[in-house]
Amino acid sequence: MNDINNHQVTFSISDLAKEFDVTTRSIRFYEDQGLLSPERRGQTRIYNRRDRVRLKLILRGKRLGFSLAETGRLFNLYDTDKTSTSQLDTIMELISEKKSALHQQLDDIKVVLMELSTLEQRCKQARQDLTEKASASTTANLTK
Repeated sequence: MNDINNHQVTFSISDLAKEFDVTTRSIRFYEDQGLLSPERRGQTRIYNRRDRVRLKLILRGKRLGFSLAETGRLFNLYDTDKTSTSQLDTIMELISEKKSALHQQLDDIKVVLMELSTLEQRCKQARQDLTEKASASTTANLTK
C-alpha cells in the first residue's frame, strides 16, 4: 500500500481494482452483496476510505476462509454497535469455527497423502515387477 492512498479521500473503482489486484466486476459484486456502498455521481462510483478498508477486509477474510455472508455479518455488527462485545464474541466464534474446519481439512489432507504414498509405492513395485518380468523374458528368448 503506498503512502498516497493513506491520505487520499476518495477512490475510483479502477483505483481500488488496481491497488488490490481484483477486477472491477468483483468490486461491483461486493457492492451488490451490500458489503460496499460507494457514493454515486451520475454513473460514476466514488469510494471513500471506509469502502477501501472494507474491501481490504473482504479480501483478507476470503483468504482466511470466511464467506461473504460471514464478512457481511461482521460488518453489520460493527455498524450497529461499535462498542458491543457481541462483535468480538462473534469474531471469536467464527475464528474457532474456522480453526476447527482447518484442522479437519489438515487431518483429511494427511489421510489422502498417506493413501497417495501407499498407491505410489504399489505402482513403483508393479512397474519394477513388470520390468523384471520383461527382462527375464528377453533373457530367456536370447538363450533359446
